[in-house]
Amino acid sequence: MKTDIEIAQECELAPIAEVAKQLALSEDDIELYGKYKAKLSEELLQSLKGRERGKLILVTAINPTPAGEGKTTTSIGLGEAFGKLGKKAVLALREPSLGPCFGIKGGAAGGGYAQVVPMEDLNLHFTGDFHAITSANNLLAALLDNHIQQGNELGIDPRQVVWKRCEDMNDRVLRNVVVGLGAKADGTVREDHFVITVASEIMAIFCLAKDMADLKRRLGEIIVAYNYEGKPVTAADLQAVGAMAALLKDAMKPNLIQTLEHTPAIVHGGPFANIAHGCNSIRATEAGLALADYCITEAGFGADLGAEKFFDIKCRMAGLAPDAVVLVATVRALKYNGGVAKDELNNEDLDALKKGIVNLEKHIENLQKYGVPVVVTLNAFLSDTDAEVEYIRTFCKEHDCAFALSRVWEHGGEGGIELANAVLETLGTKESHFAPLYPDEVGLREKVETVAKEIYGAESVQFSPQAAKELERLTELGMGDCPVCMAKTQYSLSDDASLLGRPKDFTVTVREVYPSRGAGFVVCVLGNIMTMPGLPKKPAAFGIDVTDEGVITGLF
Repeated sequence: MKTDIEIAQECELAPIAEVAKQLALSEDDIELYGKYKAKLSEELLQSLKGRERGKLILVTAINPTPAGEGKTTTSIGLGEAFGKLGKKAVLALREPSLGPCFGIKGGAAGGGYAQVVPMEDLNLHFTGDFHAITSANNLLAALLDNHIQQGNELGIDPRQVVWKRCEDMNDRVLRNVVVGLGAKADGTVREDHFVITVASEIMAIFCLAKDMADLKRRLGEIIVAYNYEGKPVTAADLQAVGAMAALLKDAMKPNLIQTLEHTPAIVHGGPFANIAHGCNSIRATEAGLALADYCITEAGFGADLGAEKFFDIKCRMAGLAPDAVVLVATVRALKYNGGVAKDELNNEDLDALKKGIVNLEKHIENLQKYGVPVVVTLNAFLSDTDAEVEYIRTFCKEHDCAFALSRVWEHGGEGGIELANAVLETLGTKESHFAPLYPDEVGLREKVETVAKEIYGAESVQFSPQAAKELERLTELGMGDCPVCMAKTQYSLSDDASLLGRPKDFTVTVREVYPSRGAGFVVCVLGNIMTMPGLPKKPAAFGIDVTDEGVITGLF
């Protein structure tokens, strides 16, 4: 069986200028990064404002399991299937982080015959967007520490510095560090921290900013520290905004690549959904909606994380209203939720399926709370039996959801025709009445409790004394109207990764709260989630290499 990278490397890519023509774009509308990558020009992006929008389709999933779900693969295959049906469609996806590529999860280019290419470029440095974000973040950190060193006119309290450095790699030893050791000229000694780039506020701002003016406004509002009087110090106070914006100028332009079947894909931004807001850039999504009749986007991890943040953060800020949601599941993952061990998932087990399907049920209920029609798709495996598939099909019908099988990993667009037709039928027969879960004006504590109880199914919410105090401080600072960005494990509806299926009678613990004022939301950290992941005992990096001929191997 061919690996994903072998399939991708055997594909004959079309020149990106030819792919752009599918969206009625000329060579003047794109900026080439070699033969197969391009950025959409700023002039094009400005010209798209006010243009009639196509239909917006969100792809999300049940909670991820070791059995795999294939959300990105399904998104890409759905885009290819729309192309097979003669529909003008475009994908709007996130860029992969280097951390998972070399860690345990692998890349985010899809899989099998539903991939975006060039796969190696996308999973590694791509067009340099993440490097620009990392540099802008760390420039601000350097200016902050330099200000303290050079007289500290703003009266920054080194014990109340909240800005963290970042890098796009899983490096657990950088979670908690001490900086400024050495001579007096080496800076002020203080505790510091690193987050992974995709969890940084700069990444969030990058994905939520609508244009350069909005970007600079958001950058200026970043809270980096508090002074000795307890008042916030911002990036604007440090005169950092212009230089940061200069680093981000080219990165702000969305990237255009293609699928294996040459469907256009706009790939831009990449915040994690378990510790950030999990959606690609607003600029990319809005461009896709203006350039095609159907824009297919995805949100990270399960619907309790990615979809919730897509609806309550991204759609709220961008004025987006999705027309349909595709919810991805697998028979194997549902049986895993029902208690079957990973090495026994190939065996038919209707009893386990009936126990585990409650996870799918909760995600359906959650999505329907937003008023958006839902299409459930099963990412098909050869081990799936007719009885198992029919049980899920009937279950979905009873829960007012369309249902379709997806075989895009094996067959590309052809394997997504059933799903594409189900989505088209849903768009034609069911109207979306999208609304966020909570209004702006309710308090931060109430927003947290609403998400925890309505989406996760929690019985109650417990706030650490530190978190409760920070919620009060942020409310006093005028952030009470902001949405909340919940950072929690992706493996469970709860904040305990071991609780599978549909947990009940559990308490969610809010351990930490911090502001992302530039992004426009408040981050609430639940349980033991880490904003800087670590590498496993046998990282994926062990299997990645380059041949003497310069061909990359081992990426997945």
